[in-house]
Amino acid sequence: MLQSTFEFDDRDTGKVVRIAGYYHDEYYGMSSPNNRIRFVNVLKNDRCNTPSEVICQNEKLLAAAIRGDLERITQKHGRLMLCGVPRSKRETSYPWSKMGLKRALRQAAAENPLLDDGMDFIVRHTDTRCTHRDRWGYGGAGELPRPGLIQDTCHLSAEIAGKDVLLVDDIYTPNCGIDEDAICAVLNAGARSVVFYAIGYTVGRTGGYRRCA
Repeated sequence: MLQSTFEFDDRDTGKVVRIAGYYHDEYYGMSSPNNRIRFVNVLKNDRCNTPSEVICQNEKLLAAAIRGDLERITQKHGRLMLCGVPRSKRETSYPWSKMGLKRALRQAAAENPLLDDGMDFIVRHTDTRCTHRDRWGYGGAGELPRPGLIQDTCHLSAEIAGKDVLLVDDIYTPNCGIDEDAICAVLNAGARSVVFYAIGYTVGRTGGYRRCA
């Protein structure tokens, strides 16, 4: 696991948001031979019919990869509420086969006594465009990332207020804005603090978080 102090400008308030951030590994793209977290691609790919046994196998690979990371994060930061950055489409539109990432994270919460399960505390109710597909012209309906989009298209539980939140996403991509908006939404929902964790950090992109030593 790699650790950084991440900071970015809140485009709503102009204030600098500075939080602890972690990522499991660098991400070089789905087809790159350097990609060491292919299980993420399997679990988030909703354009092919992956057999259920392959999905279950990759859920186990993901859980094994992140278990130690989450233990080290809670050892340092104490008890945290585990919440996930929602996928681009409304949650009810995804079948069982496309929700493996959420199941694996929920299992991680069940195994760690310092993690509370908040995986249903940020739920997408309105479709947005899928950013990595949009460049090829099939991102779907809805808006691209912008400040406030999470608040406008998701239900955020009142249970977030007063909690120390561990916010998790599969891939963090600089200069995209999805995770920055999610962090701001959680803080605006009353979270006491936010720690961010991504399974993969996209390399070769600039902007977004400034990683500080």
